[in-house]
Amino acid sequence: MKPYPGLFYTGDGAARDADGYIWIRGRVDDVINVSGHRLSTVEIEGAYAQRRGGDCGGAVIGTADREFTYDADKETALMEELVLQVRKVIGPFAAPKKIYIVPDLPKTRSGKVYLMRKIVAGEGDQLGDLSTVAEPGVVETIKQKVAQHA
Repeated sequence: MKPYPGLFYTGDGAARDADGYIWIRGRVDDVINVSGHRLSTVEIEGAYAQRRGGDCGGAVIGTADREFTYDADKETALMEELVLQVRKVIGPFAAPKKIYIVPDLPKTRSGKVYLMRKIVAGEGDQLGDLSTVAEPGVVETIKQKVAQHA
């Protein structure tokens, strides 16, 4: 996608449906190539949102594959359910390899989720100014969770 000359480029993609409604598809730079399929992070987040009750908020980011070992804990059933949800809604090729269950996400006061990619990539010491994070303590919680399951 290329920006239109002379217009502000947000980096967000959208599509108009047959009824004229505009659907936000997500960041055009947040596309994950999974087994030859190009998926937007919003598409995977949408699969989670369709889970019974719609009580699952989350952020999806693409990361390089890593080998890891994981000890089963009380979150295993929820993680398995979320993987099955993505498999059902999108397909087996889109099933996430890793899910972190955390109490909250690093959001700006306006609700924008950010910093996740750096945290999961192990660059938690390079996050910069955290003054715009609504709940700064959640960043440390997520860093600990990622380190615990690395």
